[in-house]
Amino acid sequence: MAQPDYVFTTADDRLELTRLQAIEQEFDPASRRRLYATGLTTGWRCLEVGPGAGSMMQWMGEKVGASGQVVALDLSTKFLPARRPEQVEVQQGDIRTAALPQGSFDLVHARYVLVHLPDYEVALSRMLAALKPGGWIVLEEPDFSASRGIAGTAAQLAAMQHIHQAIHQMYESRGMDYALGLKLLSLLQRHGLSELAMEYEAPVSAGGSGLAKMMAMSAQQLREKYLATGIVTDADLQGYCQMADDPQSRAVYYATAAVTGRENTG
Repeated sequence: MAQPDYVFTTADDRLELTRLQAIEQEFDPASRRRLYATGLTTGWRCLEVGPGAGSMMQWMGEKVGASGQVVALDLSTKFLPARRPEQVEVQQGDIRTAALPQGSFDLVHARYVLVHLPDYEVALSRMLAALKPGGWIVLEEPDFSASRGIAGTAAQLAAMQHIHQAIHQMYESRGMDYALGLKLLSLLQRHGLSELAMEYEAPVSAGGSGLAKMMAMSAQQLREKYLATGIVTDADLQGYCQMADDPQSRAVYYATAAVTGRENTG
């Protein structure tokens, strides 16, 4: 993704690594299950777009073994581990412009990548072009329109509503779709993929849970962007973080839509 697109571009590196690792801890189990369901096995050639802190890249490398290959492509590779299996190749670049061999991957995976791109359809087309006939794509993207406070103090619930409105405005002002996850299925249908399957997960998270903590980290790193919308105050940010830490609170912070599809064999 072009650097200006990414909302966390100006985040502190230490905090951003912690946030990326929190995402991995929270969502890797479901991502691994979905990739396994495609038949991922020894000898496959895989493309991981936006590997973040690298946990899925490493795991895929273990699964394909020495006879396979994993190409991990990201605009910034500074958070990726230096030690990795020989079959894992890291490339620094933008999925929309990177020189990737067409029709060469058995599996393409991207998690929380397209939501940061105004021209996400360009990125998606590039991913699909890289698939072999019969290859699989697994996309996981958020739907922030699912966000809602369920239990908490009046101030906490009001703060969450304001943060939710600011997230909407922040993405919209950048030409991005904060509910992109809802469009994944129709996007892949339009591209003619087969064996389509969709999951939609909107967990109700207690304060202190992994997802709540992760969203509090995001709010702290995006503080200035939220304040710039004119919707959020410092009191809102404080209330939101208090809610994320309060074990009595309950909220849907966002939903994740995951869609799996297969390129036709011709």
